[in-house]
Amino acid sequence: MPIDNKKEQERDELHRAIWSIADELRGAVDGWDFKNYILGTMFYRYISENIANYINTGESEAGNVDFDFEQMSDEMAEEAREGLVQEKGFFILSSELFCNVRAKAKDNENLNETLERHSVI
Repeated sequence: MPIDNKKEQERDELHRAIWSIADELRGAVDGWDFKNYILGTMFYRYISENIANYINTGESEAGNVDFDFEQMSDEMAEEAREGLVQEKGFFILSSELFCNVRAKAKDNENLNETLERHSVI
């Protein structure tokens, strides 16, 4: 079998395996609803990482190399809201960053509602 066909066959097999896993995970949830939920969650994670990296890079360039937006209190983060909305077009409190929500997920009885609220930003 030529190498290209083998790679394509392996790619197809991987695609089927991933689809099967996703299908099993979604259970009785409609495929379209599941897709929207996953894409929304991925977008929420992306913008959380984007804003944290943006702020941390700015602080580092200003000489504050130990700064970590993920660890900042919401009260202090709130002070930067207006400027960040003007610069980036959005703002997320440090406690509501994807990484912090994920870290507390085990103890969050309302995790679905928390994720739904954030994934429709």
